[in-house]
Amino acid sequence: MRRVLARRDMRLYLAGHTLSVFGDTALWLALGVWAKELTGSSAAAGMVFFFLAAPQLVSPVCGMLVDRVRRRPLLIAANLATAAAVLPLLLVHDRGDVWILYAVTAAYGVSFTVLGAGGSALLATLLPVDELADANGLMQTARESLRIVAPLAGAAMFAAFGGAAVALFDFATFLVAAALLAAMRVAERRPAPSREPLRERFLAGARHLRVTTPLRRLTVACAVALLVIGFSETLTYEVAGTGLHREPAFIGVLLAFQGIGAVAGSVAAASLVRRAGEIAAAGLGMIVFSLGTTLLTSGTLAVVLAGKILFGVGIPVIVVALYTLLQRTTPGPLQGRTYSAIEVLVGTPQTLSIALGAAAVAVVDYRVLLLVEAAVVAAAGTWLLTRREQPVAAPG
Repeated sequence: MRRVLARRDMRLYLAGHTLSVFGDTALWLALGVWAKELTGSSAAAGMVFFFLAAPQLVSPVCGMLVDRVRRRPLLIAANLATAAAVLPLLLVHDRGDVWILYAVTAAYGVSFTVLGAGGSALLATLLPVDELADANGLMQTARESLRIVAPLAGAAMFAAFGGAAVALFDFATFLVAAALLAAMRVAERRPAPSREPLRERFLAGARHLRVTTPLRRLTVACAVALLVIGFSETLTYEVAGTGLHREPAFIGVLLAFQGIGAVAGSVAAASLVRRAGEIAAAGLGMIVFSLGTTLLTSGTLAVVLAGKILFGVGIPVIVVALYTLLQRTTPGPLQGRTYSAIEVLVGTPQTLSIALGAAAVAVVDYRVLLLVEAAVVAAAGTWLLTRREQPVAAPG
């Protein structure tokens, strides 16, 4: 990772991205707790994450945008727009204002689709192919390290000063992230105009994904896993309240332990990807995630915390494997659209599972839903581990 950190632009990008993630994580937790306190409903809290994920359905449009403009100016504009989008949270006062939480979260989701596709494409521009796994691992490590303290900070800030204070803090982090992006010196060529029909340009990322077998298989496995992983957005509140008999704010502690595991998984992810390949690394990550999810069915605090650690270990390994394979096997002009195609294929199941989890928890014991989640993710991971893939060369 020393080679990655030796690059000035990468340090600036990492600093801005990390600061923004800190504010985001603090706010997301605050939004969930806020919705729970306003309505008294775990389902209402879980719907915050539904509205965050739902805008991924428009990600192909965002991918088109990312591939038609230079990525750094786009990311600056997206950060500034997201900063403005959180300000309506200052108007939330009672149960009748919960729709504002959902509206802001939806705007957040649209912006993050642009930031995700643009950031992944910019990273592929900044670095040579052999540094991508290290860079993704480093960014995931920084992101997950902050998530250890950000949930607790967000919960504490919310408890002490209210949701408006958390919103203002997040507003400031987006402004700083935009300033750091503006300080970068990366030279980007303006994308060449395309003569292809609009429909062909729109589907180009999906076509690339279809013909790139390892990337397609990994995307399919992630989509199957995310068809149930979204349950956890609501079930975390049930684990804290019904299983452990704690207040809603206690999920900050659970997420902190998940963050400890995520840091460990992020640190190991790049090495695992280099040694085993992206497909096998993602499969192992899913198996570990499944074990952690199973432990969450316990009513014993120590077992649940251990489960949260394993839960956290698995996720970054999957993420680093998927996006390293994407960046490594996709030509530069297709980075945004291929990223967006993957986002649709994995984001749609995730969005559905968040909504399904929020509805099902009212009629099905949360422990049953956790076991279903563990079984499906374990099956997806096992399928990946039985694949035999040939190495895929980076595009010319």
